[in-house]
Amino acid sequence: MLTASATSALVAFSVTVIVYFALWSATQIAMSPIALLFLGRHRVRHRRHVRALAAHLVSPPLVSVIVPSYNEALTIVGSVRALLALDYTPREVIVVNDGSSDDTLAVLQEAFHLVSAAAAFAQPLKTAAVRGMYRSTSDPALIVLDKENGGSKSDAVNAGFNAAAGTLVLSIDADTLLEPDALSRAVIPFLEDASTVAVGGNIAISNGCSVEKGRITSVALPRSWLARFQIIEYMRAFLLFRLACAAGNGVVLISGAFGLFRREAVIAVGGYDRAAIGEDMDLTMRLQRHFRGRREPIRIAFDPYPLGWTQAPEDWRSLRSQRYRWRRGLLQVLWRHREVLGRPRFGVVGLAVIPYILVFEGLGPLLEITGYCVTAGAALLGLLNWQMLGIVTAVSVLFGAAVTMLSVLMSDVATHRYMGGRDLVLLIAIALLESCGYRQLNAWWGCVGTAQALRGPATWGVIKRRAFEEQ
Repeated sequence: MLTASATSALVAFSVTVIVYFALWSATQIAMSPIALLFLGRHRVRHRRHVRALAAHLVSPPLVSVIVPSYNEALTIVGSVRALLALDYTPREVIVVNDGSSDDTLAVLQEAFHLVSAAAAFAQPLKTAAVRGMYRSTSDPALIVLDKENGGSKSDAVNAGFNAAAGTLVLSIDADTLLEPDALSRAVIPFLEDASTVAVGGNIAISNGCSVEKGRITSVALPRSWLARFQIIEYMRAFLLFRLACAAGNGVVLISGAFGLFRREAVIAVGGYDRAAIGEDMDLTMRLQRHFRGRREPIRIAFDPYPLGWTQAPEDWRSLRSQRYRWRRGLLQVLWRHREVLGRPRFGVVGLAVIPYILVFEGLGPLLEITGYCVTAGAALLGLLNWQMLGIVTAVSVLFGAAVTMLSVLMSDVATHRYMGGRDLVLLIAIALLESCGYRQLNAWWGCVGTAQALRGPATWGVIKRRAFEEQ
């Protein structure tokens, strides 16, 4: 039997977990007015006629689109066709075949009639050897680099940066489908403010949508419940905290699915780190540290409207592998950039954004799972009543569902993607169900990912892809 002090400690811990969930929910809800104000201002600045200015400038900036590809034979042709059809004319598309063991290079050669070209360009970023360079005879804007596998996506993207002729460089995943006006919208912050070094975009999930010739022709919810839950997650991630960070010029994550960068800024910080697990967040943080540390002006902008669409894993093994990797990447970034924490020199990033991420994302899964286990164990041993366990569970579920519902409504206001009555009702149901098992499973995967990070290097993991036409 535990002593009275031990029992009091258990009660105090359970109360701490409840307070933690309440604080997380309160801060997320408090971000909603900031996010709504940001959405309103963004809508005014980015009306259709304003976006058209980017395409009608006398000398619009050239954008190099880098598509790192490793075993992407199923989706690469559709992705490239969509990129070549973008409504922003001064652009080139650079596909980097990173030593694929499937038919990625062969399908590109067949679809776009590639011919060998001289690979003559400076290489300020060190990468694995480039074996060859190809150009398309059907579309001169397409370039394909064939290189030895560098062991990471970062190595492939760096090779693309070396070959890029554009002052602005867009890095996307091979399975990302862009909106036709994605580049026209994304270049606007660079035209508005010379201190802009990067622009991120809202990413939507393509599962369940109709795709024709690399374009999303109609939006619908997928049949897979795993994919449906991830749609809710993406809404929560992109339309509350990310918008609040953007409003305060404190963005610390430009998603690898869509990131437009000023090439010279990325070269200045050494490009993507090949040893980084969360290479996208690591690069964003190094940009913030580089410019803020030198007390130079920096702006990292964010577009709240979907600029790209990506596939979400629909099998448990792929999803689990992805979440393990995301967790290891987050912890690695927090550790690498720990000197930023609480430092006024780094402005809102050091004083607000990184502390928030550390407390609510870094410690969140550990505290949540420990709270469930400790409270349930204490109740089974008769040290706490079952009412306390019920309170902890109810607070977790209800607060989580409340924040998710708010995210769904914000997404509906911002994107109008799921305005149909049936889809909107189904999304609300998904938001409620997500907090009853799926979110707790993600927290458990976060704990496992933490253990992996402490043990050392782990395998990258495999995500199953499907051809877009199958959707």
